[in-house]
Amino acid sequence: MLILTRFGSLAAVLAAFTFSPAIADELLIENVTLIDGQGGAPKFNISVLIVGDEIAKISERGSSYSEDIDRIDGTGKFLIPGLIDTHIHLRGGRGKKKDFNAGKAALASYIFSGVTSIYDAGNVPEYIMKLRADERSAKIDAPRIFATGGIVTYPGSHGSGPGATLVDDWPEAIPALEKHLSFEPDVVKFTFEERGWGARPLIPLLPLELLQTLTEFYNDNGIRTTVHTSSELRARQAIFAGVDTLTHPVIQGPISEGFARLMGAKKIPMSTTLTIGENYSRLAEHPEYLDQPLYVAAYSAEEIAELKQEISKEYNERSWTWWMKLMTPIAQENLRQIHDAGGVLTLGTDQSNGAAVHRELELLVDAGISPLDVVTIATQNGAIFLGIGDDLGTIEVGKKADMVLLNADPTLDINNAKNIDIVIKGGDVIDRLSLPLAGRAQ
Repeated sequence: MLILTRFGSLAAVLAAFTFSPAIADELLIENVTLIDGQGGAPKFNISVLIVGDEIAKISERGSSYSEDIDRIDGTGKFLIPGLIDTHIHLRGGRGKKKDFNAGKAALASYIFSGVTSIYDAGNVPEYIMKLRADERSAKIDAPRIFATGGIVTYPGSHGSGPGATLVDDWPEAIPALEKHLSFEPDVVKFTFEERGWGARPLIPLLPLELLQTLTEFYNDNGIRTTVHTSSELRARQAIFAGVDTLTHPVIQGPISEGFARLMGAKKIPMSTTLTIGENYSRLAEHPEYLDQPLYVAAYSAEEIAELKQEISKEYNERSWTWWMKLMTPIAQENLRQIHDAGGVLTLGTDQSNGAAVHRELELLVDAGISPLDVVTIATQNGAIFLGIGDDLGTIEVGKKADMVLLNADPTLDINNAKNIDIVIKGGDVIDRLSLPLAGRAQ
């Protein structure tokens, strides 16, 4: 099944390609420029052989292959690993009635946008884990879903809403944590946030000693951990409490040089999530961004009208909007310093649509990080964050065949990552125009 957005008809697609990858055991992408996600310079005239769901061989021009292998001509095109969003909250799970169709449409927008893996960093467990099961059994069109289920935090603290596991003492909390473990989270998320900054009042804070105990508990059960922080102080404390990853950049103020060096030394992955804060003022000031093709695909016409007319006005009247506009450049500079010090940044949006991933790419480049490095942040580093770097995140022999074929070079202009020709997940070419999108595929 091969239907691509840049063609006007199925006939044009069939004229352009003479294979049917959906039923093939082997697929060869020939003569492509390879950007493998490991940070090295692009490699030219490369062939990538996919057998089943894995990358079987990577070779230079001149290598011979059987004539009966299905082929994609990659001449003039650029192959990157599938993009990974390490922080979303999938829509549809928060209401009294779970809206699985909304969730499936949001998931479709990710894979339509070249995102082949996502991590849901807090949701109603019964909702997100059902969708995860459906994705893993190939019942729905979706990126690979990794999920925490419900957030684990202190009563009244950040994220202590629907689906959360609330912990205020030890070892009394163990039965509740074991129930959370029964959902088999891929990564558990804590929140270590008392607010009292920006336009937000103070709230209870998860005690540091309890954070360390919880981290040990989940690690002892084989589960990676991440923690929501927003200040250098709390990020430092969480690192030395033993957490595996950080979610969100420092946004309360500029980081110290020592913190940048600490992140470079520890290699604690940090999810970037610039888009969530920047999006308030972007919608208030420039709602026309919603006319871009990936947003038109991600949202229904009714949703776009509401965002432009009502939500835009609401955001314009919020003090939070303008505080976040002021602080986003500071968060960008903090991330640049961490990157330059050798830290591990991973792309995250804190949103629920694939188009936002491409805005995050833009904001990272605007922060002063090279497009080539940003591709690595959005691919290899995302897999490192999730602890799946042996299987995903780069185009290497033996890894899962998740990749995106682009019509233009993203290392010259990161916006070229939007110019998608083909998305491949697990060796299967995605029929992008048949995805259950909320809007129109363009």
